[in-house]
Amino acid sequence: MTLLLITSSPHSHQAKLAINDAKQRLERGETVSVFFYGDGAYTANRLMWQTANVANIAKDWVELAAKYRLALPVCVSTALARGITDGENAKRHGLDGENLLPPFTLVGLSELALLIDASDTVMQY
Repeated sequence: MTLLLITSSPHSHQAKLAINDAKQRLERGETVSVFFYGDGAYTANRLMWQTANVANIAKDWVELAAKYRLALPVCVSTALARGITDGENAKRHGLDGENLLPPFTLVGLSELALLIDASDTVMQY
């Protein structure tokens, strides 16, 4: 299994490389898992808007997740630090609302540790 650790902003060239790598690997039938950490958490913001001439990386991840039943876990701490939250964490931390794009989910770093342990290769973007 290959783990793609997404740590760069969805507006970066690295983010485009990551989604393309995931697509190619999945199309070849490889087992892939992903984890969004640091600025990669911005990808899960459902309020992020893109102009028509710019690739919508979040939409691409959502479509890939649906097609290949791919989980889209995001580090909860780095997401919250960047203003991204689900309803449960919004309530817990007294925040005004939620903005997590489904099917992204907020998870702890223990999830990343398990994914690393289960992976043969880790690619960071």
